[in-house]
Amino acid sequence: MQPRVDFISLGVRSVPVSRAFYVDGLGWPVHKEVAGDVVFIQVNHGLVLSLWDAGQMQAEAGVAAPGPAPCITLSHNLGSAEEVDRVMAEGAAAGATVVAEPVTQPWGGYSGYIADPDGFRWEIAYNPSWTVDDGGRVTV
Repeated sequence: MQPRVDFISLGVRSVPVSRAFYVDGLGWPVHKEVAGDVVFIQVNHGLVLSLWDAGQMQAEAGVAAPGPAPCITLSHNLGSAEEVDRVMAEGAAAGATVVAEPVTQPWGGYSGYIADPDGFRWEIAYNPSWTVDDGGRVTV
């Protein structure tokens, strides 16, 4: 199996609420959707974020009962601390909950966390050692 992620699927309590946050609030473009069931947003080269009705997702994945949102952190890396502050503000304006204000981290970067309507955490970060080459390979 290749080390690759093609989809990130979030089982959300309300597809319309999550759609309003990601699409209307943050301005992310819809790639495809089935109204009320699932919204696909292409977020990077070959990478799709899927906002999927939690009940349908749990049934397909064989999860017996719904529980609290799992601890999954999605990271949005930026080029500066100032960009982190701007994106944190954009997220809050779109309806995110700021769960950790941005601070300078012991590892040398600057990051904060917001939560979407279902509680999924987004790390908004500047990491001065993070680079991606033309072939898509990451250096941290």
